[in-house]
Amino acid sequence: MVKTNSPLRRMVYAGMFGALTAIGSLIVIPMQPVPMTLQTLFTSLAGILLGGVTGAMSQIVYVLLGVMGLPVFAGGKAGLGTLLGPTGGYLIGFIVGAYIIGKLVESRKKPGLAWFGFSLVVGNLVIYTLGVAQLSLVAHLSVTKALLVGVVPFLLGDLIKLVTAALIALKLRNTIKIGKDPEDYDQGL
Repeated sequence: MVKTNSPLRRMVYAGMFGALTAIGSLIVIPMQPVPMTLQTLFTSLAGILLGGVTGAMSQIVYVLLGVMGLPVFAGGKAGLGTLLGPTGGYLIGFIVGAYIIGKLVESRKKPGLAWFGFSLVVGNLVIYTLGVAQLSLVAHLSVTKALLVGVVPFLLGDLIKLVTAALIALKLRNTIKIGKDPEDYDQGL
């Protein structure tokens, strides 16, 4: 019998979801000061499908690729300056958000669509919180202004991405065998 949670398998999936997040960053709807991308879709999927630790590791891989100079951040940006700039809090939020999403999913013996949705909303709130905090500090914006430019324009798009992530996770959770044992998942809500 193949051990489904082997360290090698976890590393491969972490690398794969880090790469998927990088690809998601290339699909950009330009907005200022924070562009809309598909990064949060893959961050969400990483948390649900890989669990807290491996999901967070996938996002650490993604952020490290960008800090090392590969153009994987939104709009093809790269470097430590992006991480320390106005949008860097969102990048850190991807790591923490994936961890929290994964831990919430792991906390249930048989999580279904409703629990996936709850976990995704909580994870996204963490991403927003860290993103808005850094946006406010670095760009010298009030928290209200940072919310207006760094959250409000993205709410509808993020809602669509969260629903999409939950539905994709329902289909893939028995295929990607990281985190919980797939037999622990129920098929309903």
